[in-house]
Amino acid sequence: MSTVTLLGTRLAEPGTEFVYEGEADGCAGCPYRSQCLNLRTGCTYRVTEVRENAQTLECAMHDGGVRAVEVEPVTVTANVPKKGAFSGSKASLGGPCPYVECPSHAYCEPDGIAFDREYRIQQIVGDPPHEVCHLDRSLELVELDPSE
Repeated sequence: MSTVTLLGTRLAEPGTEFVYEGEADGCAGCPYRSQCLNLRTGCTYRVTEVRENAQTLECAMHDGGVRAVEVEPVTVTANVPKKGAFSGSKASLGGPCPYVECPSHAYCEPDGIAFDREYRIQQIVGDPPHEVCHLDRSLELVELDPSE
């Protein structure tokens, strides 16, 4: 289900994905707060439509102003512990990983997913892209639904 929100004009293109980080200092006192701050903090969204004939509004945070767009939460590809991982089950990330050069690092610490929460697995993708986990974790590459 899509949500109408305001987004910086530079990001207001169909297909653009972003992680909503919540309220910034410059949002205090803004008359458009309720239309702008209506997404879930830390969740990844994709712009599905830019509202036609919507005016560009001034914004303290976006130098080009903001426009009305429709967004939907998107699934996030992530590595989760293999034990108990199947479509429809809930899983959480295995924890932080210091091995930033590993081909799986972006999946072990994906944007838009918190370490302390569980997410529903939408589908199993398969084996992670790494040959060996340096933390000796048995992992499964999955699509998580951050919208719940």
